[in-house]
Amino acid sequence: MTNIKVIIPAYNEQDSIGKVITEIPAIVNEIIVVNNNSTDLTVKNATNAGATVLTENNRGYGFACLKGLNYIANLDIKPDIVVFLDGDYSDYPEELTKVIAPIIEENIDFVVGARVKKYRENGAMTPQQVFGNWLATFLMKLFFDAKFTDLGPFRAIKYHKLLALNMADKTYGWTVEMQLKVLKQKMTYKEVELRYKNRIGVSKVSGTVKGTIFAGIKILSWIFKYSFKK
Repeated sequence: MTNIKVIIPAYNEQDSIGKVITEIPAIVNEIIVVNNNSTDLTVKNATNAGATVLTENNRGYGFACLKGLNYIANLDIKPDIVVFLDGDYSDYPEELTKVIAPIIEENIDFVVGARVKKYRENGAMTPQQVFGNWLATFLMKLFFDAKFTDLGPFRAIKYHKLLALNMADKTYGWTVEMQLKVLKQKMTYKEVELRYKNRIGVSKVSGTVKGTIFAGIKILSWIFKYSFKK
């Protein structure tokens, strides 16, 4: 039986986190919510919904993900697959089965859930998100002949392959770092088309000018760093 762990970074997601957790399929062995310095009821609601809750006081998406991975590294039984999912309820948690299917059925190393336009609610992604995803994936295609079309946060990877990536980014560059390292290490990968809806609450990244600018800079810096790295 496949051992699956889900990591959900969460900052002030009290209204959505319970919905996300309860809609994750029962095939998942453990749901790990990393409270990223929330000031609301995120911790209480995640705990009540049955998740393992960790706290990472250093603000940043990558900080939260690394906290979750450190927790997993100290478990006696390691997972086969690790899934990353946002806590804002913009994804459909039940589609986790679609995200992990290529790993289980086709032995693919890494899968990204692509937020394709035809399955996306109006307004679910801001214009700057759409453009940023297009630019990042265009550059990855240009430099690495990559087939990615999205930097979607709903993703799954074999645990031992994730360890081999030696992830380091602590803030906005986590998703693109993962995809670039998958390309550089010539791991197998695939995208699956997913639905995407308007999130509950306001985005901490694309919902602010500062977040949008810093995310864009971080993403582009990772791409250019790896483009010229031998």
